[in-house]
Amino acid sequence: MRKILFSMATLLVFPVLCWQWIAGRLLGADATLEGTSSLLAMIPGRFGVLIRGAFYHYTLEHCDPTVWICFGTLLSKTQTRLGSHVYIGPYCVLGLVSIQRDTLLGPGVQIPSGQKIHLFDDLARPIREQGGLVQRVSIGADCWIGAGSIVMADLGGQVILGAGSIVTKPIPDRVVAVGVPAKVLRNRDGSG
Repeated sequence: MRKILFSMATLLVFPVLCWQWIAGRLLGADATLEGTSSLLAMIPGRFGVLIRGAFYHYTLEHCDPTVWICFGTLLSKTQTRLGSHVYIGPYCVLGLVSIQRDTLLGPGVQIPSGQKIHLFDDLARPIREQGGLVQRVSIGADCWIGAGSIVMADLGGQVILGAGSIVTKPIPDRVVAVGVPAKVLRNRDGSG
């Protein structure tokens, strides 16, 4: 049944896919994705989830058909990779990211494209003119990222990240991390 629904969603979103392909060639794929993502983010309910899933399956570097992307979520980089059974809660914002299978993102999670998307060292120039460095953030398999967290560095596999945490340095596998900046609280297996 899921395959049938996915095929129907693909047919419905086909005109938007054509727009993404044509406008992406003229304006740039990422610039076009930002606009199209904003449009698709407003479609409510399971219908919206199906439409977004079909669209991103064909426009991102990888988006498994089992990915669930909720209302209000924005994506900005076509090189994004989303593994099987990834759940992205409402109102998330994703830059250049790889999220492995079975990972869950709570509402309002932000994963920008690293920590240096805006450079600001030259005080003689406005920040907007200084450019930036886009870096891929990697999230391991089977993680749970709490609501409102901001992730600017890699997370290992099976990490629990507390709500409202801000990740500025890589977090190892199988830990619970919380805080601003996020620090390891304990190992998930009870040791340490």
